Amino acid sequence: MPRLTLYQPDIPQNAGTMMRMAACLGLAVEIIEPAGFDVSDRHLRRSGLDYLDHVAITRHRSFAAFEEWRRGAGLRLVLATTAGAVPYTDFAFRPGDCVMVGRESAGVPEPVHAAADARVVVPMRSGMRSLNVAVAAAIILGEALRQTGDATVRPERA
Repeated sequence: MPRLTLYQPDIPQNAGTMMRMAACLGLAVEIIEPAGFDVSDRHLRRSGLDYLDHVAITRHRSFAAFEEWRRGAGLRLVLATTAGAVPYTDFAFRPGDCVMVGRESAGVPEPVHAAADARVVVPMRSGMRSLNVAVAAAIILGEALRQTGDATVRPERA
């Protein structure tokens, strides 16, 4: 399964929404600290509801610690960015890819861009700056799951 990776998230409601999505889709979540809020924040809990109890969350104390773990596990880093080189629909995802979204306020710094194995973008209309980070994560991870055949959730039959 792909993994959702949050680089120093700074809006708890967005992080909670993404973690809820990850729980529903069976995705693990990597959080690269420091976050812009206490991860026990009530806003995070409010947007994540009781779904947070159903998602595997790993916290990394820094990007360097995350990179050491990721490289040791042999996983690719796929960065979602408005400066992406490839539309997400043209990218060949693999199981285990770490799909990273940046901080809502600042994205990711250049060293993270440089460390990425790939940079993907959600194409948008000219003049639009960016999508909400949770929306972008959902769009890209939906495609990653479709491509890899890892969509484990099946609708219930009535």
